Amino acid sequence: MEAKVNSTTISLVRGDITLEETDAIVNAANSALAGGGGVDGAIHRAGGPAIMEECGKIGGCPTGSAVITTGGNLKASFVIHTVGPIYRGGSYGEPGLLKSAYASSLSLAIKKGLKSISFPSISTGVYGYPIEEASTIAVSTVIEFVRQNEGLDLVRFVLFSERDLAAYSGALRKNLQSPSP
Repeated sequence: MEAKVNSTTISLVRGDITLEETDAIVNAANSALAGGGGVDGAIHRAGGPAIMEECGKIGGCPTGSAVITTGGNLKASFVIHTVGPIYRGGSYGEPGLLKSAYASSLSLAIKKGLKSISFPSISTGVYGYPIEEASTIAVSTVIEFVRQNEGLDLVRFVLFSERDLAAYSGALRKNLQSPSP
């Protein structure tokens, strides 16, 4: 599924984020930037040791923030590492932190002059964020950002499962039907 918002294409695909050829891919990292399982582990395995070496020099990343490293052996030139919240019921600031993780990643991409970026579904794996809520926050944050900021040609969500793709597709349709602020 694709939609155009201002001059930015927002695309939803099912696939493997480590194979993306966008300028940057986003890693759902932990705050220590220490590698891990899921998307984080897959990106580090595919990208090779150069990514972890740069992560070690950076040292860490607070929840809701983003940092950038080389893409190492990946097709993407850069990896933007962002830390989403661990879901604890939704009343501990999780929605704001998740929104900040997406917005910080997008801001960093523009600051670095990048034109395309691919996101996984942040916080919906081992961090336990419910996919319906997370997809709504992710899509609305991206739409709001590209309505207010120029520079990105493509924002792609690369979803791991059909269930995740369906949730994001529903969120995109719903967001496009609501009037612009």
